[in-house]
Amino acid sequence: MIQQETQRQLRQATSPYVLWVVPLLVENKLYERADRVLVVDVSRETQLLRTMQRDNVSREHAENILAAQATREARLAVADDVINNNGTPDAIASDVARLHAHYLELAAQAVSQEKS
Repeated sequence: MIQQETQRQLRQATSPYVLWVVPLLVENKLYERADRVLVVDVSRETQLLRTMQRDNVSREHAENILAAQATREARLAVADDVINNNGTPDAIASDVARLHAHYLELAAQAVSQEKS
């Protein structure tokens, strides 16, 4: 059902490009279905601390959560683009703007190639 809904939404998209946000992209090898892969990366320590804060859990519990996921190295290995998110949300704004411009260029190239 999720795949069907995803496909429906992709078909209805009218924007130049679509961000497909998939939490288990690496674990389920769904990156093979994407044109590009963007990884929002943080250090393991930052990931642990944020998980502990978000879920109000112990460090051990947070480590267990992370152990059940793909490793940072596995995510980075499939990445075409990486945003470093170790800082504040404002700190990544320039990276997001740069990638948005790049994705618009790629989308325009794809449309141009389809017309050829």
